[in-house]
Amino acid sequence: MLERSSVVNSIKVNSASFASIIQLGDSRMVNGFSRALAVQREADVFFSKEGNFSSYRSFSEPIPFLPITEKMSLSTHNSLPLIKVNTISILAMSSCAILHVGNSENVSLEARVKHIRQLFDAEDEQ
Repeated sequence: MLERSSVVNSIKVNSASFASIIQLGDSRMVNGFSRALAVQREADVFFSKEGNFSSYRSFSEPIPFLPITEKMSLSTHNSLPLIKVNTISILAMSSCAILHVGNSENVSLEARVKHIRQLFDAEDEQ
């Protein structure tokens, strides 16, 4: 792996949450994983089994990773062993987001979110 120095003059991140990563410098491996249930209801009701991630197929189905079959040729020339950034300004990072200034060998990020909306029917409101 290439080794270079990372220089950042200024970073401002207002919010980083739910498995987000801020990394300055080289990393051999970056792994991030986040699962979330987002429930929106018009009535204040809680069903005891709805917080179980294994109840939802979207959390248990494997993600298909297709093999890369294209032939690649890469030639790089770094006259200075330096990654230089002046200013980074981020309002918010969430659910496995990554801010990385540097080299990475392996990066794996996964975020799975199940949105549930239970709203009244028009005839239920009468």
